[in-house]
Amino acid sequence: MKPASGLYIVATPIGNFGDITQRALDILANVDAVVCEDTRHTGLLLKHFGIQNRLISYHEYNKLRRTPEILELLSQGQAIAIVSDAGTPGISDPGFYLIRAAIEKGFRVIPVPGASALLAALVVSGLPSDRFAFEGFLPKRAGRRRKRLVALTQEDRTMVFCESTHRVKRLLTEIKELWGDRRVVVCRELTKKFEEVLRGSVSQLLEQLAGRELRGEVMVVVSGSVLPAKAEIPRSSVPGPRSYEKRD
Repeated sequence: MKPASGLYIVATPIGNFGDITQRALDILANVDAVVCEDTRHTGLLLKHFGIQNRLISYHEYNKLRRTPEILELLSQGQAIAIVSDAGTPGISDPGFYLIRAAIEKGFRVIPVPGASALLAALVVSGLPSDRFAFEGFLPKRAGRRRKRLVALTQEDRTMVFCESTHRVKRLLTEIKELWGDRRVVVCRELTKKFEEVLRGSVSQLLEQLAGRELRGEVMVVVSGSVLPAKAEIPRSSVPGPRSYEKRD
């Protein structure tokens, strides 16, 4: 049965096809079109489940051009699904741009929850999960990257990072230098054949990974700070309003 008009945010497996939900399959089979990052990748997923549907390419480099086209389809009363290459759309991918645009235009937006690399890594890490911060990908440029890590020095929540395999050791080295020998968990290829979860201190993991070349998708989970928070600034030392005036 065709779903009602709207944008369906459909989570797809992060590796194991068995993790897709029946509701997701029903939506993907019956919407008017499926918006995806890579039509070849999503095409293989749909083919595996015997689904044929129209695929619309939507990625970082064409989102400005494609967004008005998809909004026009929604305005015609069509049901559109958006998927990412893996996991839940809108998290560290261009799907966020389309979702926000659809909301701003007043179209119905419907979540179809399922697999998420972020949550999978967090719960398997064994680190506190009642409060956590998702930091996604750190900046690639050394200066901006270091500035962000320094800003997180006193973050007391568990932190989850996405990282490319060739920068994992760099991240661990930076954490040890700036934050100390924290507890850390490196999750590689979650739900896939070569799934691997490495737990320990930063020093222990650097030792385990020495001489190894990592491959696949990686999430890094880091324990929060146990340092005392910065001392409260006395009210008398807080600058008055004139200090915030715009200056040429």
